[in-house]
Amino acid sequence: MGKGGGCFPSKNKAPLGATTVVDEPPKRSNPPPQVEAHSIETTPPVVVQTVAAPEIPQKKVKIFIIFYSMYGHLESLAKKMKEGVDGIEGVEGCLYRVAETLPSDVLEKMHAPPKDAAIPEISAEELSEADGLLFGFPTRFGAMAAQMKALFDSTGGLWTQQKLAGKPAGFFVGTGTQGGGQETTAWTAITQLAHHGMLYVPIGYSFGAGMFDMGSVRGGSPYGAGTFAGDGTRVATETELALAEHQGKYMAAVVKKLAPHHHS
Repeated sequence: MGKGGGCFPSKNKAPLGATTVVDEPPKRSNPPPQVEAHSIETTPPVVVQTVAAPEIPQKKVKIFIIFYSMYGHLESLAKKMKEGVDGIEGVEGCLYRVAETLPSDVLEKMHAPPKDAAIPEISAEELSEADGLLFGFPTRFGAMAAQMKALFDSTGGLWTQQKLAGKPAGFFVGTGTQGGGQETTAWTAITQLAHHGMLYVPIGYSFGAGMFDMGSVRGGSPYGAGTFAGDGTRVATETELALAEHQGKYMAAVVKKLAPHHHS
């Protein structure tokens, strides 16, 4: 028979006619000691504390508002533009002026007021630190003033390294008369951005009804905010300042979307 058939009787099986005895468990000589419930040691529960990861402050998107202003007209637009930029969450406007190229005695004869010392001058190297740029300047025969052109002329090193390529930029201008270059001053400045590979951001007609108001003299165009100086005594109107603030907000929204370190 095969080993798996189970044909052999079990050695523990009793023979026929014998009394079957059921084995009992051995009796203990001493009963086990009684242990009180409170004396039983138990492993304390493991408390897992969830530690929240420290919040990393989001880096603000920075827009540099760079201007040249001899009599304060462009400066007033720049300060209003900063208010517009700062009004967009996560974006900060930084005011800078370009270096003056005229000697102090000439400025004195031109009755130019002193510059605001709280606004620092910017160097060409610092331009690459901005996420977006807004340049404001008065016109000189339909093109940008020499002081602003001098800044662009000093950006050769940035151009060689393509440090400004892809950065959004816009313009705002000031002219002496209504036909003095509100549009041509921006047109001729676009070449500076094109050679750097920058992205020109005009405001178009996004200002809405204010762009169509014919009831008052207003600077500005689809190319950017603007103001008129007249004989020097005229100051920016409420509409012109509102357009500058709008351009700041508009630019901030565009730059915020394009900034590489911003996460919406």
